[in-house]
Amino acid sequence: MIRKMQLPLQTVNMLVGFICWVIISPLIPFISEDVNIPAEQVAIITAVPVILGSVLRIPLGYYANVIGARKVFIASFILLLFPIYYISNTSSHIDLLIGGFFLGIGGAMFSVGVTSLPKYYPKEKHGLINGIYGVGNIGTAIASFSAPVLAVQIGWQNTIRLLLVVLIVFIVINIFFGDRQEKLVKQPLFGQIKGIINNEKLWVISLWYFITFGSFVAFTVFLPNFLITNYGIDNVDAGIRTAGFIALATFIRPLGGFIGDKFDPLIALIFTFLGITIGGIILAFSPTFMLFSIGCLLVAATAGIGNGLVFKLVPQYFNKQAGIANGFVSMMGGLGGFFPPLILTLIHAITGQYAIGFMLLSQVALASLILAGWMFYQNKVSIAAKVFNSMGQGVLVTDEHGKITDINPRFTEITGYEADEVRGKNPSILQSGEQDPAYYSNMWDMLKREGIWQGEITNRKKNGELYRQWLNIKEVRSSEGEIERYVGTFSEID
Repeated sequence: MIRKMQLPLQTVNMLVGFICWVIISPLIPFISEDVNIPAEQVAIITAVPVILGSVLRIPLGYYANVIGARKVFIASFILLLFPIYYISNTSSHIDLLIGGFFLGIGGAMFSVGVTSLPKYYPKEKHGLINGIYGVGNIGTAIASFSAPVLAVQIGWQNTIRLLLVVLIVFIVINIFFGDRQEKLVKQPLFGQIKGIINNEKLWVISLWYFITFGSFVAFTVFLPNFLITNYGIDNVDAGIRTAGFIALATFIRPLGGFIGDKFDPLIALIFTFLGITIGGIILAFSPTFMLFSIGCLLVAATAGIGNGLVFKLVPQYFNKQAGIANGFVSMMGGLGGFFPPLILTLIHAITGQYAIGFMLLSQVALASLILAGWMFYQNKVSIAAKVFNSMGQGVLVTDEHGKITDINPRFTEITGYEADEVRGKNPSILQSGEQDPAYYSNMWDMLKREGIWQGEITNRKKNGELYRQWLNIKEVRSSEGEIERYVGTFSEID
């Protein structure tokens, strides 16, 4: 029973953590009425929770494996009590910076569930499960929608203080319903980091999450103030529209995980980054409010699907270091949400508009699209190489002139020749002398007529021993019909 509860429990845990993580952003217009906040500090104050929320994901992902998700969630909720109380009594923008920094604990909780939950489900469901867990992102939408409404009714200080009650409730819930029997994985932290840090796939996947989750977080903290400043809508309306962006990106995330389970996630990521590219271009051209909304919703949908797809790939490539890899990738995603608001603010200060910033988003997404295509191609090549090397038959490949270009390990086992001994040579080095020239002439005549030849032949091994083999030779042609190579496969006949 407890094990079955972990998916909904950990999802709601993350939801609460994310509410705390972004609570400053939707309340900044209300806080500004009581606290003097310099205009140039607004973007920094709303973005600063992302710093710790990103960096802390590595140790939280690691310790979720070492001591279990239950203890990590309980400790995180206890630690969040302090910045929440501190911010509710703030009297300066410095207090907001200090308290906001430690709110990052709430955002770091993400790496706990993506490390813990796959232990409860088979591999073919990991994409969907992590996608469902990702729905906890809706905590940012709840904060964006409800915080301004509550602030109008009870004031922003009491709105924040309500979270103290929520945190205490969830500390108790996790004490009683967290899984005490979770399977633990105890490996040295630095050993795991060393095991993944030199893997180029880690950096590529991190870049992808930097874009998908980073754009989600960036728009979450950026949109409220942007909509109020540039389109003149009121605080509550800006919160509702931001909540709509978050809700779409969040609820579509399980679809991304499901797609990653059913289809090749790399192909799906190509379409995902195409959507973000188009969305960024729409936003870059100072659109009307309607077009701006369309661009935002396109980014929300494709980024949400991308978030689900990325965490299908992490356990696929880093099964033994899932905790630390999840933490690292999710850290990069969090940092992806920290820098864009600051860059957009700086660009606006220099140029008076945001077009260059949104165009940067589109171009980085386009580069990610190209990387996804390249990685898909490399995977296909890798699979082909594994099949080639694991075949039970000997294989030799020649160019169109009959010179050997490649052999597989089984070829070496049968003949005794290593690759560097035969590469560039003619297969005639294997001839035993038992077949006359007419035999080979007939072989080539049939190859030219039918594109394939097969039959029994006697050849000679490197040590001089004769052996009989059943040989198949097939020509390989280009799309233009030109012969590119010949492939021979053979089995030794006892």
